[in-house]
Amino acid sequence: MRMDDQRESDNLEDRRGGGYEGGGGGGLRFGGGRLGVGTIAIALIASYFLGINPLTVLSMLSGGGGMPAIEQSAPPPAHKPPASDETARFVSKVLASTEDTWNDVFRASGRRYEEPKLVLFSGMTPTACGTGQSAMGPFYCPGDQKVYIDLTFFRELRDRFRAPGEFAQAYVVAHEVGHHVQNLLGISEQVQNARQRVGKAEGNALSVRLELQADCFAGVWGRRADAMKNILEPGDLEAALAAATAIGDDRLQQQAQGRIVPESFTHGSSAQRVRWFKRGFETGDINQCNTFKASQL
Repeated sequence: MRMDDQRESDNLEDRRGGGYEGGGGGGLRFGGGRLGVGTIAIALIASYFLGINPLTVLSMLSGGGGMPAIEQSAPPPAHKPPASDETARFVSKVLASTEDTWNDVFRASGRRYEEPKLVLFSGMTPTACGTGQSAMGPFYCPGDQKVYIDLTFFRELRDRFRAPGEFAQAYVVAHEVGHHVQNLLGISEQVQNARQRVGKAEGNALSVRLELQADCFAGVWGRRADAMKNILEPGDLEAALAAATAIGDDRLQQQAQGRIVPESFTHGSSAQRVRWFKRGFETGDINQCNTFKASQL
């Protein structure tokens, strides 16, 4: 990617090195009860092997319907990444590029885009959705409108998922920002409310459509960002498609348990993730990303 001369975002929070060790007492508090370390471990295992957000698992285990609330410690002081941290600076430039893209898209439809913050952390960090853990992978918290990333995930993306390349990393950032766009448009809340009225399989199917739409939004960003700044080089698109393929639910389940259970999908199959990213990239049109009206994903 040609990002050397691109601006960096002012919305990056670097919490690494802040010494946050998580809340004390051996568990997290959800509503009126406290969940123990064993329950948290189950949620992290679900995240690692099945691609399920552990915050969602913890919410279900605690009987809650939405994202969990936590008795929070104050987050460590945020600071700018050092100039020598090339990966952090790259993420900052990608974030700035998403800001330019979505400001333009929202402005064209008469709306104002509220730029999200992106938090770099190491190990764990407090969020409005609970304690963020590195094992969760990158995630978006609607409660504080922030994207959270432990940059060690990019090494895992390269080594474990065999999806190297800067555009693969940029796709991850753009996907999480896509969830922020969904939040601003009210889509996330509608899906969350609908999931509370249906069974587990139907709720998973709604989650898949939400995730595939975020993939499509990431594709919209890629097309528009390249049109504005000519940032893509040969092989970049293939890198993003490789990342989308590597983290499909079917691929992850096959690797983790040797079998595929479609009704338990929460993010979509590899083919679906590729298809919807490509639709966004080929059209550059957010209106082409309505996965909820698509008869076939």
